[in-house]
Amino acid sequence: MPENKLYSLCNSLPQLSANLHWTYHPSNSTVDIAYRAPQSSDGWIAWALNPTATGMNGAETIFAFYDSKGVMTTVTYPITYTNTTVRNSSLSFKIYSMSSQFSNNVMSIYATIELPNNKTKVNHVWQSSTIFTNGMPSGHAATGANVRSTATLDLLSGESSGSGNSRLHRKNIHGVLNAVSWGILMPIGAIIARYMRVFKSADPAWFYLHVACQCSAYIVGVAGWGTGLKLGSDSKGITYDSHRDIGIALFSLATLQVFALLLRPKKDHKYRLYWNIYHHVIGYTVIILSVINIFKGFDILDPERKWKHAYIAIIVTLGGIAVALEAITWGIVLKRKRSDSSEKSHRGTNGVNGLNGTNGYGASRQHQVT
Repeated sequence: MPENKLYSLCNSLPQLSANLHWTYHPSNSTVDIAYRAPQSSDGWIAWALNPTATGMNGAETIFAFYDSKGVMTTVTYPITYTNTTVRNSSLSFKIYSMSSQFSNNVMSIYATIELPNNKTKVNHVWQSSTIFTNGMPSGHAATGANVRSTATLDLLSGESSGSGNSRLHRKNIHGVLNAVSWGILMPIGAIIARYMRVFKSADPAWFYLHVACQCSAYIVGVAGWGTGLKLGSDSKGITYDSHRDIGIALFSLATLQVFALLLRPKKDHKYRLYWNIYHHVIGYTVIILSVINIFKGFDILDPERKWKHAYIAIIVTLGGIAVALEAITWGIVLKRKRSDSSEKSHRGTNGVNGLNGTNGYGASRQHQVT
């Protein structure tokens, strides 16, 4: 069934609350499309390509509506300003298949079409209305969203001019928010907690820096997670299961960490050891899953290589800093232990000598008295 078909790309169109899903096939210059828009059962929807201009004039259009027999149907018609009376007529490019569906007050058009001149950058128009003439779609409102429902779409990248809220733009926001929060701030916060605490002069500053860094990462990460949920809800038919599932796990584990901070026992509490183990395991798990999911996001978004390389450079740099600090702090800890051990040994020797001296003095005094 067309409604269960998966598509490569999707765009939330800026007008009429509509969505367009598509898969481009370069081997035969065709594209599979699914156009969806809110509509009542007594209305119609339409989606069109305009091979010669932008806007409605010259738009090669596919209409979907209920016919007089109460059956969902699709017809095609090339719209011009001089001839707007819709009737079923062929278009200038081939349509290999088309169908339509109505469910939950949403109408959908499914089609496989030939791209005019195999151009992957196309002018498209979309529309909806409840006006009919002789049982055929007839007109729409001449103001507002109905006259702004046109854009130029790049079928390869998903970029759309005339769409201030394009899907690609929101994907980029989603990627940046999550890379900065989960992928950079979280590891920095962990590095602060693990290594700064070794330096006595940094106590308690390291703790407040750690909390500030992780809380900032969580807040920004929740914003990124929210944009991901919105992208998912607007992408019916397109799913990235592993990326989504890891994202949900990250949010859940990070939320547990926030609540764990509120339940943190005092240092001398008998449960503090178990809290530390829990906190460290969850924290490092979040960081590992974050890095994995960011690279999955790169595969989905497929940006220019420089962005992926930049993130790799950041992770390698943070890893190098962690390795260097690991060696330095271990050296400090071992030196401190040797110093403490030597001091204890010195104190113990002095204590024994003192006792011996007292005993000897006492013995001498006793001998003299005797």
